Amino acid sequence: MALVELINTPATRPEVLDQLEAFVTTALGKGVVRAKDTPNFIANRVGIAGMLATIKEAAQYGLSYDVVDDLTGKKMGRASSGTFRTADVVGLDTMAHVIKTLQDNLADDPFFPIYATPPVLAKLIEQGALGQKSGAGFFKKVGKDILRLDPAKGDYVPAGGKADTIVERMLKKPATERLKLLRESTNPQAQFVWAILRDAFHYAAVHLEAIADNARDIDFAMRWGFGMKQGPFELWQDAGWQQVATWVKEDIAAGKALSKAPLPAWVFDGRTGVHTPEGSWSPAKKAYVPRSTLPVYRRQHFPEAVLGSGAVEPLKSGTEVYKNEEIRVWTLDGEVLIASITAKLHLISPTVTEGLLKALDLAEQGYKGLVIWSPDDVFSAGANLEALMPVFMKSGAKGIAPEEKKLQDAMLRLRYAQVPVVSAMRGIALGGGCEIAIHSARRVAAMETYVGLVEVGVGLIPGGGGLTYVARRAAEMASAGNANADIFKFLIDGFTNAAMAKVGTSAIESRKLGYLLWSDVIVPHKDELLFVACAQARAMADSGYRPPARSLFPVAGRNAIATFMGQLANMRDGGFISAHDFHISTLIAEVVCGGDVDAGSLVSEDYLMTLERDRFCALLDHPKSQERIMGMLQTGKPVRN
Repeated sequence: MALVELINTPATRPEVLDQLEAFVTTALGKGVVRAKDTPNFIANRVGIAGMLATIKEAAQYGLSYDVVDDLTGKKMGRASSGTFRTADVVGLDTMAHVIKTLQDNLADDPFFPIYATPPVLAKLIEQGALGQKSGAGFFKKVGKDILRLDPAKGDYVPAGGKADTIVERMLKKPATERLKLLRESTNPQAQFVWAILRDAFHYAAVHLEAIADNARDIDFAMRWGFGMKQGPFELWQDAGWQQVATWVKEDIAAGKALSKAPLPAWVFDGRTGVHTPEGSWSPAKKAYVPRSTLPVYRRQHFPEAVLGSGAVEPLKSGTEVYKNEEIRVWTLDGEVLIASITAKLHLISPTVTEGLLKALDLAEQGYKGLVIWSPDDVFSAGANLEALMPVFMKSGAKGIAPEEKKLQDAMLRLRYAQVPVVSAMRGIALGGGCEIAIHSARRVAAMETYVGLVEVGVGLIPGGGGLTYVARRAAEMASAGNANADIFKFLIDGFTNAAMAKVGTSAIESRKLGYLLWSDVIVPHKDELLFVACAQARAMADSGYRPPARSLFPVAGRNAIATFMGQLANMRDGGFISAHDFHISTLIAEVVCGGDVDAGSLVSEDYLMTLERDRFCALLDHPKSQERIMGMLQTGKPVRN
């Protein structure tokens, strides 16, 4: 999780905490909240109270643990593990320890009765069922089956219960409508969801002054520590502050809430929320507190912000230089140009390719460099197959070949641009997204970056220069070690990664797979990505950057193809890959080895890209590949045939 809570002591020098906050932010990539020295600090104080409230309300409304988890997971904008699965993962003994801290130190808390250890939790711990680490807790896995505890039976029964469709529809509504529907519904699941939201608002408001400096710190603590998309105050403000406050007040008066404690007076002072562009509300200071101005935060051009804070949208900021339907080209400083793909999942279509080429032209005319960056968790999910479908339906693979050539030419244009091109990567960079990155002069990757050539999953081979890159890198690595080194040894990993569609599960693993180089930069904090990428582009330009010279390089040749085919045949005959997998992998081998030539033959990137393009287009006409493409477009999942 992203959260780190810093708590000073009376003897702590302020500069020590400031230095620690800077280190934890930049070096560890964490989100820092300054908490007061109160029991369980902020996240566990609010989060565990929320879990205890959920257990209590679930019992009251007669909901099973699997249904509760389905309701309190992604459907509510929270961690996918929901409530009870989260408890199992954390460890029920650990959860009980945190609860005991509340019991031992908060006897005067108006919510003290809910800190009692739930009987079901105590019984599970007594039985040694401590959650995931012991193999059983609220849930238990038997073979491939997931079972849930049925407290009435005292035994495990099949899990899989889901939210009612009507409640699921309510949870998709805008916040104002959503909370009204939940509160007024007679459905037990809807009543349960309203109850736990009301409890969260009530608890956070009553305890804000005691446990946190301001409301923003509670919302960030719940986002970063418990995986919520919105903290309690954000959701409250989003749904209509005064209306929700009135509803909570009415429930307290009716005895439906967890405590009789009234909402603080400041809740009803006419405000419309606790987050404003000036800052977030601090009851102790009776003022709106702005965000930290520590120098480390100057590295975050667009820091994560709470709702209502007036944060600038990245794609509406800076100076726009060019724009089409699927890409925006802009600059923050007049020195480095930024290209942001705006298409869904940042898929690469002819329109995106056109935009990137325009960005390169503009960058070479008057900027130090070009950074390719987008503000969300997707760098690019690859080529937009759907955009090319009309062309394919009209002209078949012959119609796709010119479009594929344009994409390949764009990749070479990136590689040989007269200014440094830096790919600022975060989240998924697959297929064509990976190819954009590997043809850039440098890559700056957030730690959570997943890179790979995955075209095999749709029955194709990488067609935007990905295999050409694999062949060139093998030649470069071989010549770096020994002029007479066997290229084949350096080719094995690149071939395997492409043929098996391997994806790095982090920036570090992506570097091991060869999609990031040791000269590339890995950035722990996602919000520093753009700052570092722009700094890299400026530094490369100021250091006298020149693009690499176009040159020929040796390939492994026909003997290496035969070796790969022998290994693939064994996998096919052993049932590890299908006949079509064998066919696709053979085509990959032909490209990365340079085709039917002698070992050591010198080839160009253009030659290899022609091999790539021919085999890519041939696969488009193959019925098995068409099955995979249509399956992916219709279901989003790879078809194995």
